Amino acid sequence: MPRAMTASDKDLWGRTLSMLLLGFICYAFPWSVFAAQPETVLRIQGSNTMGARLGPALVKGMLEEEGMRAVHQTPGDRENEVHILAHDANGNEVRVELAAHGSSTGFAALKDGSADLAAASRPIKDAESRDLSSFGDLRGHQAEQVIAIDGLAIILNPDNPLRALTTAQLAAVFAGEVKTWEELGGKGGAIHIYARDDQSGTYDTFKELVLARQGRTLAGTAQRFESNDKLSAAVSGDPQGIGFVGLASVNQARALAIADGDSQTMPPSAELIATEDYPLSRRLFFYIRPGEQNRWAKALVHFAQSPRGQAIVDQTGFVAQQVQAIKVQVQQDMPESYRELATNAQRLSVNFRFQEGNANLDNKALRDVQRVLDYLKQADKLQRKVVLVGFGDPKADPQRAELLSKLRAMAVRRELAKGGVTLKDVTGLGDELPVAANTAEEGRIRNRRVEVWVY
Repeated sequence: MPRAMTASDKDLWGRTLSMLLLGFICYAFPWSVFAAQPETVLRIQGSNTMGARLGPALVKGMLEEEGMRAVHQTPGDRENEVHILAHDANGNEVRVELAAHGSSTGFAALKDGSADLAAASRPIKDAESRDLSSFGDLRGHQAEQVIAIDGLAIILNPDNPLRALTTAQLAAVFAGEVKTWEELGGKGGAIHIYARDDQSGTYDTFKELVLARQGRTLAGTAQRFESNDKLSAAVSGDPQGIGFVGLASVNQARALAIADGDSQTMPPSAELIATEDYPLSRRLFFYIRPGEQNRWAKALVHFAQSPRGQAIVDQTGFVAQQVQAIKVQVQQDMPESYRELATNAQRLSVNFRFQEGNANLDNKALRDVQRVLDYLKQADKLQRKVVLVGFGDPKADPQRAELLSKLRAMAVRRELAKGGVTLKDVTGLGDELPVAANTAEEGRIRNRRVEVWVY
């Protein structure tokens, strides 16, 4: 007869079964299934222009600033999505999720609660502002945060000899009305059009600044892309191609110089984009719900506006908002007083602009006041070293245009005076030296500006 199991036998048999069961579980279910999953602390949706490089770089910088360790990036669940992961001092893992499918998707995600921040390469639209009005004013000083300045670059294959176009010519090309390079004075046969997709803030900007202002719509033959970089690669590989991308995505393509209305022809240079004089310059935004309680969202907005955050803006190929002095080349068509400034002074890399329909400084200008004050203090130029020059759009009475331009400069003077600045001079040049066409309201708004010059 079999020997009855002793207590020792039962214990051994139980331990053996336990080890076999544990081995099976570990084999069938990898340990990672049972490991603690990272906590998602921040969700950002919106612009591909920002999401491709700038957004992830700012998130990494913010996490490091917050004392996080082992900060690294992994692919997200879909194309144009990434996760930024890091560990806190206790070893807990946190995750920031970024989805870059176009500016309009960011505002939709703010509304339905699937994002804490919207990244946008254009200002919020009236309809979007109304949709989000239950959260407060998304155009308010705290909600609308200008993070960087970008230039919409019109790009060609590097071998294309064309050097410049007007916005009117661009509209005709992208509407499919100008069909060959020969019609533009070049060579190469049929023009191949490349454009961003309908969700893109880059496309919205191009549509507003180029197509809509000329009463045109995009040609149905255009090849559409969700990604700036993929569009740029396609154009640089096509001798007959033309497209538009954010400045950071010119890559191997070549950018054209652009003129708008009576403005000079301007390349998408960092200086002309910083002052927003370049006709296709634009602002890049974070939008945060008023009263947002997510501390990581608030930390990212604060970091993006800081000197270190703006340094990251510069490093990722965009134009930072840090104030610098620029030497301007003297042109014979400049008004005499302006030629004197260009000869003997330097222009700061900022223009003060105003809210639509009034003389109040816009959200970027309110922050630029402090940036200019910081520069003037560091450069020891607080006392009688600064000249403000106001500009505007044409009026029936030229004297009225000159007066309004000076009043804008005086509005900036009031803000700088609060910081202890005593000016050398304040002047208004009316509708001189336009940077955009005055045939549309958008152009007139761009021309209503105040420049800052220092001796």
